[in-house]
Amino acid sequence: MWTWAVTTLIIALLGLPAGLLWTEISPKVTYIVVQGQALLAEPEGQGPIGVDGRFALIAVVAGVLCGAAAYLAGGRGNDLPLVLGLAAGGLAASLLAWRLGHQIGLDAFQRAVRRAPDGRTVTGVAQLRATGILVFWPLLGVAVYGVLEALVKRLPAGDRGEAGIGQPDQIGGGQFDLQAAPAGRDVDGREG
Repeated sequence: MWTWAVTTLIIALLGLPAGLLWTEISPKVTYIVVQGQALLAEPEGQGPIGVDGRFALIAVVAGVLCGAAAYLAGGRGNDLPLVLGLAAGGLAASLLAWRLGHQIGLDAFQRAVRRAPDGRTVTGVAQLRATGILVFWPLLGVAVYGVLEALVKRLPAGDRGEAGIGQPDQIGGGQFDLQAAPAGRDVDGREG
């Protein structure tokens, strides 16, 4: 229970710097004021697409890093709580990054829209239009964790640093004489 809660909390808090980063690297989007409403100047332009793309990039990188970090730090026997923490924390972090990033500069933008005459352009705040991107962080976190777990389980026991069957001098856990018998004779030198 503690593993799940701590993992969720740590990952969720990563949403704060992610939201600040998203606001900082997002391209500026221009709006036209029409009857007191802000409408996108170029709805299909690079600005709105770039804002969504930057959020997606941050979510993908964060999900991959969180999944790898959880796997490396988690130890074995904590798989289910870690996966649940990655999913819940990743979703909370995405939502927090989205809301925080959108709120930065929102008051100034709304004031500029209220004061602007029709036809004036104003620069907007980061606004996520493709909200499906919000699941990138938790999905990739869980996926990376699962891939790492599957890869390590597929390695033979000796490749993971564990002793066991398959060591060069053991069969079935006991010692085995690997001396080759001379041609036509057994190991003790008798005829075969």
